[in-house]
Amino acid sequence: MKILSIQSAVAYGHVGNSAAVFPLQRIGVEVLPVFTVNFSNHTGYGAWRGSLISPEEVKDVILGIEDRGILPQIDLVLSGYQGGTGIGEVIVDAVTRVKAANPSAIYACDPVMGNAKSGCFVAPEIPDLLRDRVVPVADIITPNQFELGYLTGTEPLTLAETLDSVDLARAMGPSTVLVTSVEQPDRPEGTIEMLAVDGEGAWIVRTPHLPFKANGSGDVTAALFSAHYRETGSAAVALERTASSVFDLIELTYKSGQRELQLIEAQEFYAHPRLQFAAARVR
Repeated sequence: MKILSIQSAVAYGHVGNSAAVFPLQRIGVEVLPVFTVNFSNHTGYGAWRGSLISPEEVKDVILGIEDRGILPQIDLVLSGYQGGTGIGEVIVDAVTRVKAANPSAIYACDPVMGNAKSGCFVAPEIPDLLRDRVVPVADIITPNQFELGYLTGTEPLTLAETLDSVDLARAMGPSTVLVTSVEQPDRPEGTIEMLAVDGEGAWIVRTPHLPFKANGSGDVTAALFSAHYRETGSAAVALERTASSVFDLIELTYKSGQRELQLIEAQEFYAHPRLQFAAARVR
């Protein structure tokens, strides 16, 4: 499998491509990383150095890949956090080019906007761009429950409400939706869930909720789920593998006492998921 991953890059820590590329490589995927920023560290520190890469330069890199005749080999285009409006059009153009070269290729979009605790943390114009321009051309989207609500103009809380919101999202274009950080009001204390829905049904996985927020864990989740889904065609299998790997990554990071994901130390959990969490069919 070959994945064209258009995301940010940091020298220190693991977010964007700096979080997604290694786990994908560890499960046997060839990744072509195209960077949208080149920062010293992620912006959660409040200070960083480096620069945004202009949309024109990002597109030029993609055109250079096209010049090498590689696009027919691309199975999946992956994108995440978008720092400015121009990059959205570059991504849509890249998806169009890849699918023209390989009609079986798919596009997975992680529509990063914010979360329930922090609200939106992207530029004000980004959510509308994602909703109106980028998400409609995606085959897979991986929003958290908060982002799913924004995309669909709803406020999902219960499982039934979340499924209804997913149906609205799928009507926008994507055939497969992974909802992360699902927090049903009646869930057992100390747990959190992920929900995967495609044309075959809907499945949910429940894991312990660790009191720890690790920047980049969503990027790893989107990358692994998209790759596993592209390989197997099964939302349930992709969900179980992803939930297992990501939980073990976060637990290892939490126990280490470090702020940054222990991405390298957790590598066996990507290559050989323990599959300790079973996906339950809910529709």
